[in-house]
Amino acid sequence: MDRIDTVKVPKSLPRPATGADVAKVLAVICSRRPRKDLPLDRLRDRVLFETAYVCGARASEVCGLYVEDLDLRLDDEHVRIHGKGGSVRTVLLDDRGYAALLKLYLARAGYTAGPLFRASTNGAGGPLSYDAAHHRWQRYCAAARVEIDIHQLRHAHATELINAGVSIEAVRRRLGHASTETMQLYALLDDKVADAEIRAARRRRDRATR
Repeated sequence: MDRIDTVKVPKSLPRPATGADVAKVLAVICSRRPRKDLPLDRLRDRVLFETAYVCGARASEVCGLYVEDLDLRLDDEHVRIHGKGGSVRTVLLDDRGYAALLKLYLARAGYTAGPLFRASTNGAGGPLSYDAAHHRWQRYCAAARVEIDIHQLRHAHATELINAGVSIEAVRRRLGHASTETMQLYALLDDKVADAEIRAARRRRDRATR
């Protein structure tokens, strides 16, 4: 038995979630232009889950964010995310609509320090727990009739960046992955980019042989 090679179990691909499906769930929570009478916890949820999506962050990382982690200088907004093993990465908030919603949330909540996403609606509680966030996300997915695991927000962001032409190394740094090997999985999720390149190469070859 010692001479038999260890059977390697292939890594499974993360199931992709489309941007359209993510948008459906976020819209169920509230719009990017929420009503003035919208409950604070509802606005909190929209900003929390959109933060996970636009930053490619783990839900647990987002739940642990503090107001002090934000740098909201106009047109140069960033957030400092505390990841696994004590790692820290700075992520650009390059979506203007999201940045505006984040600033609106802070203004309505009146937060200037402390946990960014708090457990109580009156803002007096500690950070919202991962379990609570996961439960709320599932409830919103059910309302939108869309099946997306909360971790798929991160997968969807990575896939969109790679298929938009962003290098795997840049995406790796943004998501806080330790190696590019994991990122290769995301690159396999969507064949549209590869198909386009193959078709373009074939057209060039056909023109050359005419």
